[in-house]
Amino acid sequence: MAYGATIIDADGLRLTADEKALFREADPFGFILFARNIDTPDQVRALCAEMREAVGREAIITIDQEGGRVQRMRAPHWREWMPPLDLVTQAGQDAPRALYLMYRIIAEELRSLGIDSNCAPMVDVAGDTTHKFLRNRCYSNDPVRVAELGRAAAEGLLAGGVLPVMKHMPGHGRATMDSHFDLPTVCASPEELQAVDFAPFKALNDLPMGMTAHLVYDALDDAPATLSPRMMQLIREEIGFDNLIMTDDISMKALAGTATQNATASINAGCDVVLYCNASLEDRRAVTQAAGRMSPKAQIRADRALAMRRAPDDVDIPALEREFKTLLGGAVHG
Repeated sequence: MAYGATIIDADGLRLTADEKALFREADPFGFILFARNIDTPDQVRALCAEMREAVGREAIITIDQEGGRVQRMRAPHWREWMPPLDLVTQAGQDAPRALYLMYRIIAEELRSLGIDSNCAPMVDVAGDTTHKFLRNRCYSNDPVRVAELGRAAAEGLLAGGVLPVMKHMPGHGRATMDSHFDLPTVCASPEELQAVDFAPFKALNDLPMGMTAHLVYDALDDAPATLSPRMMQLIREEIGFDNLIMTDDISMKALAGTATQNATASINAGCDVVLYCNASLEDRRAVTQAAGRMSPKAQIRADRALAMRRAPDDVDIPALEREFKTLLGGAVHG
């Protein structure tokens, strides 16, 4: 049977009996963790084990561990990282190696807990008007440089046995609003979008998973990309990304419909999996029912992504940390 076409979360540090029952019933493709799910290493390991036990398989467990503002795991148990844009600026010509090392070390931390995916790299191209919620999470304002740095970050994760989720497809950098609260509209020509915003995603179209952007490209469609068959077709055919596409969180305020409406619309648009977070148990149940099971094509993409999970390479993490610190001139944390 196909997996449930959802990635969902849990309320706390351990699963409740009701959550275990829902997860068994819905059999989501995977799970996502937030800061509220993170306390100690042993607790996170136990939570990951409970999630996988509920579905009876080695389901993907992902997290947002970009560095800077967006990192769910923090001191004292885990390393703190500077924002990616600050790291790239400080490392200069060594930025690709520095990003590789950062994400390879992050992968080591994640895998030690049972987390085998990370919602990174973020290859949105920064611009003069990029909203502050996104700005220092970007790598560069040059799409070629963004692609180079995104490749380095993804390779660091893959080498550590962690599947990267490239975001936000097909490009969030022109957004002047925070899509957690508002629906941004991008006013740029198709030619500009192809040359800048879409270019890093096309260069990295072999990565196993991608996440959509909740914003409107008014030159192409009047619906948010997540809900737009036109934009999903563009991602598949023009960008050439034929691996697993998950939505950004459909509970974000950028999307106007109900959660179940947005789940159905995103699947109908061509997304493979619906990400739904920060909701009641009953709302999570409703969304898993609305999203249903993966289509045959989505299941193939899911299996292809899972097949890219591999055992971490054998490296000396303290040696990588020393190299990373040297590249950053001794300043590692933000």
